[in-house]
Amino acid sequence: MDTDTTLPPSRLTTSEPPVARDVPGLWRRMACWLYEGMLLFAVVFVAGWLFSTLGQMRDAMDARRHLLQAFLFVVFGIYFAWFWSRGQTLAMKTWNLRLVDRHGRAVTQGRAALRYLLSWVWFLPPLAAIAPFRLSGGESALLVAGWVIVWALLARFHPERQFWHDAWAGTRLVSSRPMSRS
Repeated sequence: MDTDTTLPPSRLTTSEPPVARDVPGLWRRMACWLYEGMLLFAVVFVAGWLFSTLGQMRDAMDARRHLLQAFLFVVFGIYFAWFWSRGQTLAMKTWNLRLVDRHGRAVTQGRAALRYLLSWVWFLPPLAAIAPFRLSGGESALLVAGWVIVWALLARFHPERQFWHDAWAGTRLVSSRPMSRS
């Protein structure tokens, strides 16, 4: 029996390598990224409430706000490492995306944690420029938004059109099949 006849028609009719075909488009990945940001509001709310309640913080300008930021950094790391090591966050499920290693296997928690640390390249360069240049809120937002756009477009220069932090972490975002409703 010829094994090629058992492949889905899409694999028979295209000459692209499977890796390139499985890469979701930039718009879909960025839509997922924005949706993930909205979902993180709930994580920030619960973690911030827990930290401020247990730490008896009275306002956002409390001297311990840097501890709160460090706590949120760790909470986000746990959140992403846990979900990514299982393949998907809720936003990724919604947008039919899956995270795999460069061989298509599930990502380990260590690799997911590395991806989390490397993903801060989306924000750290512009955030590092805000304080020394004393940028206003509007200027800061514009700088961060501009950097995110540039960083997203740089994926076009990757051979598999992956984001560079994924390449450095040894991970890939791929399209996943939607769950059946039956």
